[in-house]
Amino acid sequence: MTVHKEEPASGEHAEADDYVPSRRRVDRERHKRARARRATAIGALSTLVTAVVLYLVVVNAPGWPRTKETFFDGGYAREAFPKVLEGLWLNVRLLLICGAAVLVLGMLIAVARTLRGPVFFPLRFLAAAYTDFFRGLPLVINLMIVVLGVPALRLQGVTVDPVLLGGTALTLTYSAYVAEVFRAGIESVHPSQRAAARSLGLNNRQALRYVVLPQAVRRQVPPLLNDLVSLQKDTGLVSIGGAVDAVRAADIIVGRSLNYTPYIVAGLVFVALTIPMTRFTDWVTARMDRRQAQGGAV
Repeated sequence: MTVHKEEPASGEHAEADDYVPSRRRVDRERHKRARARRATAIGALSTLVTAVVLYLVVVNAPGWPRTKETFFDGGYAREAFPKVLEGLWLNVRLLLICGAAVLVLGMLIAVARTLRGPVFFPLRFLAAAYTDFFRGLPLVINLMIVVLGVPALRLQGVTVDPVLLGGTALTLTYSAYVAEVFRAGIESVHPSQRAAARSLGLNNRQALRYVVLPQAVRRQVPPLLNDLVSLQKDTGLVSIGGAVDAVRAADIIVGRSLNYTPYIVAGLVFVALTIPMTRFTDWVTARMDRRQAQGGAV
């Protein structure tokens, strides 16, 4: 009696057999790894050489001993660090509060600039005038006008707190920039999206809220994060009005000691706070670029 063995399907053969890459593929992968290691080694070596050259140029400069004593004194750095950190908490609070206010006000201005119809012309004109004025006005001058000018008016019920007034000036300036970012995002949405929303029975307000704005905000996340990074740095300018933030805390020590090391400490603290936000912005930008290149939703 003859027993017939069933032949396995071709798919079962494929699953049972281990994949063995070709020699050409193995060589190509080995070449890629070798190039990557070579590029890493060259990059590390060039960085080391550059750092050594810069170090030698700086430390061999004629005025380096005096500069080191004035800007890089360890004693003043240890004295300034806790006070700068204490003042930094004010900068962080300003960033959180002003950032939220800037996003809301910027969105309202952007929506006002994109309203259609002749009846909305005065609103569009005022929104355009606002953005043009505050984008052209230097932030330092805006801060001086608000922080120093408003108390001079002696208005009843109006605060003279330099923190609140400085935060107001920051909000006025940055909302103009953010409004243009939002407006660019709104105008980048293809008109067919509005038409499709209207064909589904949505009115203009609903189409803007549920269809246009979500797409516009997603597309403008990287520039919005960049504006928030700039806002974080510029919160240090509220010290113009006397608010004791990180910069003002350093300035007090400098005024007493005539040593500028506290400014270096304050600058490094701001850099340490900014770098994570910057790297997060780069990560979001790269992620969105990859998804867009793959044809996915932004």
